[in-house]
Amino acid sequence: MTDQGAEPPVIEGLQVGHWSDPVARTGCTVVVVPEGTVASGEVRGGAPATREFALLEPTRTVTTVDAVVLSGGSAFGLAAADGVMTELEAAGRGVETAFGRVPIVIGMSLFDLGVGDRSVRPGPEEGRLAVKAALGAQWGPGVGGVVGAGTGATVDKWSGNARPGGLGVATVVGADGPVVVTALIAVNAFGSIDTGSGPEKLDPPVRPAIAVTEENRLNTTIGVVVTNAQVSKVDCRLMAESGHDGLARALRPAHTQVDGDALVVAATGQVASNLLYLRTLVETAVVQAVRSVAV
Repeated sequence: MTDQGAEPPVIEGLQVGHWSDPVARTGCTVVVVPEGTVASGEVRGGAPATREFALLEPTRTVTTVDAVVLSGGSAFGLAAADGVMTELEAAGRGVETAFGRVPIVIGMSLFDLGVGDRSVRPGPEEGRLAVKAALGAQWGPGVGGVVGAGTGATVDKWSGNARPGGLGVATVVGADGPVVVTALIAVNAFGSIDTGSGPEKLDPPVRPAIAVTEENRLNTTIGVVVTNAQVSKVDCRLMAESGHDGLARALRPAHTQVDGDALVVAATGQVASNLLYLRTLVETAVVQAVRSVAV
């Protein structure tokens, strides 16, 4: 894979928009993908909040998606997908049926209710604003940070010294040039970010018992990985598994019973590539995206 410069390549048709409330410390991020994009995903950890995730199973009838919504607000935040569906329907997006188009919108939420104003959480209107921002924007610098779904994210709760997380973004390019993989990860982990700067270890050292209390339930790392490769829905599921390997490399510990870690992998089908190599690129992109939050 090639080293990334200041201007990594952009996947054609990929659009991202946010709604953020920095005072209430919550928000949502909408990733709109080109029509015909194939997707699958996987959930690990014990506390997921998802919408339409069953549709991503490789055996399900629908293979394509129109958008993925990452949101704060715990399960309340899943309502942001309602506004996204409304806007995408108006834009003519969705699966064609005899009774009109039905946009396929996948939702994932993280728990940020304890860090700001819990009465403020993303809903249909906030989702509508985020997708309108996505549809009217070109991909560019500033996509990540303490914004959108990452606005109220925190990490390192397991140590008792929680600190801000955020929305991490990374793009990697295959050695063959045309293959691009971009990861957007809302890092709200119970564990710490392993920056890869030294030997792998749990820092601080593991205590004899880490109590699971209401104070350290404010977790879940969620994200979407998009590639321009041409692959199947089954392949996307396998790449999602590799994405979770990336979470396990960059978060210590990861996939705990108080995390609801979930990843979607979407493929736009623009270039041919090798699945084994793609899985390596996905894992690398997720690791880099998570670690970018610690910078």
